[in-house]
Amino acid sequence: MTRGTGKPFTRGTSGNPAGRKPGSGEIGKLRAAIAKHLPEIIAKQVELALAGDAQAARLLLERVLPPVKAVELAAPISLPADGSLVDQGRAVLKAAGAGDLAPSQAAQMLAGLSALAGLIETDDLAKRIAAMERAHGQKPEP
Repeated sequence: MTRGTGKPFTRGTSGNPAGRKPGSGEIGKLRAAIAKHLPEIIAKQVELALAGDAQAARLLLERVLPPVKAVELAAPISLPADGSLVDQGRAVLKAAGAGDLAPSQAAQMLAGLSALAGLIETDDLAKRIAAMERAHGQKPEP
């Protein structure tokens, strides 16, 4: 350990490499004290909840039941099967405008159509490159 000007410790070296032991702080002591009485605490909490204490009931339910997540129901719409991606996008926007489709669902469907357009474009480019390589006598890569 070398001393610099006003700095007693070497840079990057911990003064306590082993670190503090888990459970040695105040929280560990508090948990140990509560753990002894946990069955009685839980029983009292349940008793209060059953007696009509809304806060006690809420505390128990928040700790036991997972939070309810919002779930969107599927909203089937008909897209033109033989139409272009633009036609299908227009159908999605029309359904959203008419209220048949939630805005978030419309955004997801449009994102899916956009991803599909990218896949089609990539596939078309691969086919064009393979055709040009064949035309120039090169072996196309798989």
